[in-house]
Amino acid sequence: RPVICHSFKMRGQQLQGLQGRTLGARKRFSAGDVARPKFFAEDPAPAAAEPAKEPEPFVEEADAPKDTRSVVKEAVVFHTSETTLNVVPLMGGKVLRTLADSGMQFLLAGARASAGVTAGRYMYEVKILEMLPVDKRVYGGGPAPKQALRLGFSAAGSSLVLGADDEAHVLFDSEGFYQAAKKRARVAKPVARDQTLAVLLNLDPASPHANTVSLFRDGERISQPQALPEGLKGKPLFPHVSFRNMTLQVNLGSEPLKPLPFECRTIGAAAKADLKLTPSHAPKDGKYEVMLPVAYPDEGTFEWLDEFLAENPQYVELSNRKIYEWAVNSGMWVHKKWGNKGMGSMDKPEMHFEVPQVDRGMVQQIVSAISPSIPRNYIVMEVEANLSAPQRKGILARFSGHRFKRTACVVMGEPPAAFKAAQHEKLLKVKQAAAEQQWRQAKAAKAQKKALNEQAKRLAEAKKKAEEARNAKMAEIAAAKAAAAAKTEDGKAEEAKAEEGDEPKAKEEAAPAADAEKAKEEAKEGGRERMP
Repeated sequence: RPVICHSFKMRGQQLQGLQGRTLGARKRFSAGDVARPKFFAEDPAPAAAEPAKEPEPFVEEADAPKDTRSVVKEAVVFHTSETTLNVVPLMGGKVLRTLADSGMQFLLAGARASAGVTAGRYMYEVKILEMLPVDKRVYGGGPAPKQALRLGFSAAGSSLVLGADDEAHVLFDSEGFYQAAKKRARVAKPVARDQTLAVLLNLDPASPHANTVSLFRDGERISQPQALPEGLKGKPLFPHVSFRNMTLQVNLGSEPLKPLPFECRTIGAAAKADLKLTPSHAPKDGKYEVMLPVAYPDEGTFEWLDEFLAENPQYVELSNRKIYEWAVNSGMWVHKKWGNKGMGSMDKPEMHFEVPQVDRGMVQQIVSAISPSIPRNYIVMEVEANLSAPQRKGILARFSGHRFKRTACVVMGEPPAAFKAAQHEKLLKVKQAAAEQQWRQAKAAKAQKKALNEQAKRLAEAKKKAEEARNAKMAEIAAAKAAAAAKTEDGKAEEAKAEEGDEPKAKEEAAPAADAEKAKEEAKEGGRERMP
């Protein structure tokens, strides 16, 4: 077949900037012409491409209908107990700032609002006012400090670092990613300073985007509605922000800073029936409590602490264990050269993050310095220090008596039956999980062994069949060779017999000629003798 020659431009592509020039067959093209490939008569014309299906047009949210229900009267704020220790609230909690020195520049700050949305469609706004300067030099193998922002919603009682609890948090970050249920995907462009960001939570079943969250920037949508995880549906969801090395303005009031393309109410203007408010834990007499548990090491001390905090969420734990957990939730990791040693002791965990400010205990010093100035209930879990009277006095001396009520809690002796039952249940769950994991591994190994055996059996059968086929082929070739050799031998024998049968006949035919030749020779000899 003849060779089909196309022009140097791809099919359907416009030719630009070719005015006055010639291509190939001296044909002139002008801007906007399309290079059409020529086909020979025997070549079929290209099939017309099916038109691409246009995506269904996006249906934007409708304006909020008029609501005659009573509006929440209490102000939606950030309670002190619902913020991390490095959050500095300003202007009545409308502006949040974070500490950015002595290791705090590596830790995420977190703040959860006091009102959780249970129904309806509401939003809140966040604006980055400033980026705090930080020293981004990395002296070890750990991460470099950088500015970060996360905004979304969380369930009550979850971690204050947004994103640390995958089952109870949904968030958008400053890089444009959406994170929920252990999944993270880019849904928008990165955000910057002086931009008003709005997070919309839609729990209205009548809306086409029910059970979703969306992100807006300066009143314009920058992300499609993102579905809520199944585990968060039906739970009160609280506005939640986490940030690092920046100052934020958070609007939880009744009027938006930047109206959305449709009418939408803010958290501060929500119907009271659609919100669940968390009460403030401020004491009536103005004195917060500082508790020092006194217990023996490895005698269920931290197990008791976990149970106590679950029953009394108004307390904030001050311990090295909590700082280790805070660092991990902020994205730090134990350097690989330390292997899988873990955190070591619960009382004195090993900080191997390769960040000098964190590994050398500078964060603990900052926490010890600022905690007395932040009014909240504390429980200081220092097992070794709390057993020593001089060290207990040193800890209590940091908390003044006119602002804090200082108490000690002795956790010794025979534990109550409820505590034993709870610990036995936890141990049973751990053993059950380990047994299930071992059973799954054994099942997987058995299935893998069975699959390998079946594969080996199939390979053996295939090899056997191939060997049999090869042997049959070789036998066939050998038989063919033997038949050819026998045929050749038969031909040679027949030729030999034919030669033997023709030899007497040839002799008989040659005898008269020989006699005549002999007679001639004799006649010649006789003639010579008679000559004189």
